[in-house]
This record gives sequence, structure tokens and C-alpha cells, in this order.
Amino acid sequence: MLRFAPSPTGDMHIGNLRAALLNFITAKRLQRPLMVRIEDTDTARNIPHKDQEILDLLRAMGISWDQLIYQSANLPTHLDYAQRLLEHGLAFYCHCTPEFLEDQKQRAIQEKRPFRYHDAWALLQAKSNPHPVVRLRGSMRALKFTDQIKGVISFEPHELDSFVILRANKTPTYNFACACDDFTYKISYIIRGEDHISNTPKQILIQQALAQVLGVAYTQIAYAHLPLILNHETGKKMSKRDAASSVVWLLQQGFLPQSVANYLIALGYSPPKDIFSLNESCAWFELGKLSKTNARFDLSYLRHLNHKHLANLDLQELQTLLKLNHPNKAQLARLFLEDSSTVGELQSKLEAMFSPKDIQKDYEGENFYDPCLKLYKALQTLSLAQLEDFAHFKQVAMQASQLKGKDFFKPLRILFTGQACGLELRLLYPFVRAFASEILILKDS
Repeated sequence: MLRFAPSPTGDMHIGNLRAALLNFITAKRLQRPLMVRIEDTDTARNIPHKDQEILDLLRAMGISWDQLIYQSANLPTHLDYAQRLLEHGLAFYCHCTPEFLEDQKQRAIQEKRPFRYHDAWALLQAKSNPHPVVRLRGSMRALKFTDQIKGVISFEPHELDSFVILRANKTPTYNFACACDDFTYKISYIIRGEDHISNTPKQILIQQALAQVLGVAYTQIAYAHLPLILNHETGKKMSKRDAASSVVWLLQQGFLPQSVANYLIALGYSPPKDIFSLNESCAWFELGKLSKTNARFDLSYLRHLNHKHLANLDLQELQTLLKLNHPNKAQLARLFLEDSSTVGELQSKLEAMFSPKDIQKDYEGENFYDPCLKLYKALQTLSLAQLEDFAHFKQVAMQASQLKGKDFFKPLRILFTGQACGLELRLLYPFVRAFASEILILKDS
């Protein structure tokens, strides 16, 4: 079984979504079940309804799962496992205060040696600190595992000292809860970001200890740690400060779920074609072919992909997406796709066209109020239904308004679209004729 384990503590990050997508694809290719595990044990940081937002985003991307669990429901199991480890001597109570440990760390820094917790410290402050933590006994031997992307990764003994698995308030640490659940549900393959590499040896030690006290064979989980996603411009890791790192923000900007999925699957990979669906990628994606180096998130390329995916929508899909009340408006939206890359840009152009026109404001630094008003009055005297050809309409409208050149075409574009530049008026004219009563309206002064 594979698992995707998000925390409901903030907006879903593109790195999290990338991990979810690749878990889904790998589960399909290996014909194994996929679990979604909401890691909600950090009650102080949990945000109400974020769990549902995460699930809705996964569904929007086309990701399905075989099992859904909430980690908080497994707290009794976590505590039972900790007690068993204590009873078998593989875990112990530690009364060290944070101040004592910090002092020991500073000494190690001054002496230029790696800091390692010593088990002999555990009872030194037993009388002054009645609220101990529980630590898993560390390892005196190096530990290594083979990562499916990065190859063999090793950790030295000083990196494997005894570590906390239960806090003083008896709540499990992240690594303990995570390792316990992976052990309980027999997770066999873990795909996650490389920022979790330092957690992996601790989780392996926990699972080895659990196998020992429960009398079962220990089976090594296969790990694949995904390279980081960097900001294209700064070269630094994408953080919450980068708006584009939020999946919610991307969708709000008008990027299609299928475009975002397409981009993240191709990130650091060489797909057989540029434009593809999630289901299509399940036929050819191989995790071992993913680049080992960090990838850069390029919003301009995502815009390019989004434009292509929008262009691939049929008229019915486009009408539904934009919530349009007439199929001809979907055809108009398709025209606007020529210079639009997102749903938001399409909606903005359509809204400008079908909203009352403000002829009093400046367009590109100029004011066209007088010719706009003159042309508008002239158009009210014409029957556009009888003027099918744009060339004929133009000739008649010029005569009726006594305008020509820039004084005719700029006001005409403003009255047609609410903008000073854009598509050829010849292409827009059939739609203006069809919806003249909705388009040729002036904003009240």
C-alpha cells in the first residue's frame, strides 16, 4: 500500500500535490491501494475545514483513493506501542529539561564535535522534572537505505541518538505517529519530498523496534524522496511566501486542475508529449526516471500549458467552465483564447464586453468620451440585424457618426469590448450583432 499524508494546517503546497500525484500514478502502475491519511494530531495548528479542502483538491485533480483515515483516531494505538517499547526496554523515560539539553548542545558546538544525546542523562533531573518525555533508544551503528530516486543514503551513529517519541504531555511526536501508522497499515512504498529524508532513519528505527516487540518480521519500506521545487527566479525553495506555491491560489487565478497536474508530473521529467492527462501519465511515468536535481517552478510555462488545455476543451466544456448562458458566448470565449492563458483572463474579457461601458475614463492615456458618445448615438439608429457583413456595417456606421480613422475605431472597440485593444473587430462583430442589447450599453455617469 502507498499513502499520501497531508496535514490540515495550511493551503496545500505544490510540493504536497506533486507527491500526491506521483503516489497516485505509482499506485496505479503497481496495482496497489492508495491511502490518504490526514495527519491532524497537531491540534494547535489544525485549521477548521482544511481537511475537506485537501480532499476536494485531490478530487479536482482526478486523484482517488482506496482508504481515508485521520491520524488522531490512532492515538490509542500510538500510546499502546509506546508502552510496549517501554516494557521491552527499547524506549525509556527521560527527565532532561530543554535548558539542560541546550547547554549540552552549546558545549558540543564549542568543542567542535557532533552533538549526541547520552542515555545516561535520562534520570539526572528526575527529582526536579516530574514530567518526562519518552525516548526510543538510538543506534550505535550506521544506518543506510536505498532511495528509489537518490540512491543509497547513509546516516552515521551520531545522527542516530535516542530521540523523543512521546512528549511530556503524552502526545506522540510527528515521527512516532507517522512510523506507527505506516507500520500498522503495512505501508510498503513511501513517496514524499526530500525535506523528509532526515525523518526517514528515525522512522526506520521505530518500525524495527515495533517489529521486535510485536514479534513480527521487519520489512523495509521502499522510499522515494522527491527533489525540491525552487522558485524559477530566485533559485530558492518555494515557500508559503510565494503565492504560486499554493494550489488554491493557482486555481483561483484560473489555472485548470488538469493543467496544474500536467505541469507537476512533468516537472523534472521528460514526458513523451507536452500535453497529457493524469490517466495518460499512468501508462508511461516511471519514478526512477525522475531527475535527482531540484526543479524550478516556471509560472510562465504553466500559463503555456494552461492555454493548451483550455484550447482543448470543447464548446460545451468551455460554456460550463465559464458559466455562460449561451453556446455562442462559448464561441466568443474561444476567440479570446488567442491572447488569454487562464480562466480568469477569459472571464475578465467577457465581463468587460458584457458590462456597461465607461466612456468617461482614459484608455491608454487618452480620453475618447466625445467620439464614443457620438458613435454610440449613431449605432442606436442602426439595425445591426440587417448589417451582416462587417465591411458594410463599418461603412454605414462611419456615415451615421461622421467619424473616421482613430476617432472611429478606438471608440468602436471600446463600445464593443470595454477595452482599448484586442482581437480584430471583424472577428468580434458577429457576436456583437447577436448580443447587441447586452453589449452596447453605457455606464451611468
